[in-house]
Amino acid sequence: MRASPIQIPTVSNDTEWDFCFHLSQQTKIPAHQQTEELYPTSESEESEEDTEAKEKTIDYMSLPREKLVQSQKKTAQLIKEKMNTQANKELIRCVILSRITFGEEHWKCAQALASLAYGYLTLRGLPAQAKKHAESAKNTLLTWKGKTTSDKEKKEILGALVMLYYTLGVAWLLQNHGREAYFNLQKADGNMKELKELYKGGICPHGLHVSEKDLTVALGRASLAIHRLNLALAYFEKAVGNIIATKGDRTSDLVTLYEEMAQIEQLRRNHDQAIQYLQQAHSICISLFTEVSPQTAEASALLAKAYTTSGEARHMDVAKIYFIKSISAYQTALGPEDCETLMAIEDFYKWLVHNGKKECLMIQILLYGSEHSKSRDTKNVLTLLQRGHAEGGTGKMTQKESSGNWESQQRTEKKTHWRRKFQRRSSQYYCHKRHEGPVQRKGNANDQ
Repeated sequence: MRASPIQIPTVSNDTEWDFCFHLSQQTKIPAHQQTEELYPTSESEESEEDTEAKEKTIDYMSLPREKLVQSQKKTAQLIKEKMNTQANKELIRCVILSRITFGEEHWKCAQALASLAYGYLTLRGLPAQAKKHAESAKNTLLTWKGKTTSDKEKKEILGALVMLYYTLGVAWLLQNHGREAYFNLQKADGNMKELKELYKGGICPHGLHVSEKDLTVALGRASLAIHRLNLALAYFEKAVGNIIATKGDRTSDLVTLYEEMAQIEQLRRNHDQAIQYLQQAHSICISLFTEVSPQTAEASALLAKAYTTSGEARHMDVAKIYFIKSISAYQTALGPEDCETLMAIEDFYKWLVHNGKKECLMIQILLYGSEHSKSRDTKNVLTLLQRGHAEGGTGKMTQKESSGNWESQQRTEKKTHWRRKFQRRSSQYYCHKRHEGPVQRKGNANDQ
């Protein structure tokens, strides 16, 4: 289904974060003071007052740690319940409590910031905020990665770096900066490989926020964004293989990938292969959503356009069938006046006009009635075409010329269509990809 490109908010009004940041600056205790209070260096015997004060200090410090654990558990529960805005607020609380407990320069604080950045991306769909917080965490994590000697700590730091670079990469991708996206996703891939080496079996734990499949799909999309078509196709094929191995060959995850692989094949002018991928996507939609669902309607529309773009006469009748199937499914699922239905009709109408088909008037009259403005417009267009034929053939085109003009227009429209589709699909995939739920397509910078 078509949708407008996602709205990219600014970061100027991140009011919740600003408030919590200033609060943490007022309440945090420097690491060296924490150490001195918890472990006095004086060798003199402690009085009862000193002991009581020490116990109070320990109690004081245990409170933020306990609150942090509670906040982390609450975040997980809110995400599970699809309460995404509240979950994101709780991630902010985790950052503040981590800063109070460990200090601003500790890797655990940076890890909490990376989780917050990932939350802004996947829970709220706000790439600008995600980039802001990911950049804040990057230097601290890289510094600790270089100096830590504990394997346990290194695994956690590497996991945070995978999440951080993935967040940066996808955020850049959603803002149409393909090169920056690919660079950061390559960094994420490098840290993922390093992390796998630390595990004996070479398999990362399931608790990681970013899976290998997530990263592979993102790399494929970034490669496509910078027009490295063969590389993008290789990544998508790898992702398809991983999905089939874990979820089977009838999962909705495959629909998007097959459609994106079809896009690549169309750009490479391998029309038959593109049609084959779209047929697979169409088949999955029918099995999962029925023949009259919006998903199947969109898959039918893409198939129809793929058949018309091939330019082969044998595909014209098939294209017509899928155009009609798409319109019928949209009408049943969304209604005759829905935007998606009307746009599907418009696509069919344009194709019929380009091919000189008079039946487009019949279809308009059938859908809207003979007195509807669309029916009158179609009649006027056909009258002009006939007048052109009568006045010396100025309006006459051979089938080959008509097909060529249609293909040229289709290529222009397809670039816009796929760009919009790519942004929508990316937004849907990266927002709520771990938790099936309604997609938030727009983000308001003031609603954070």
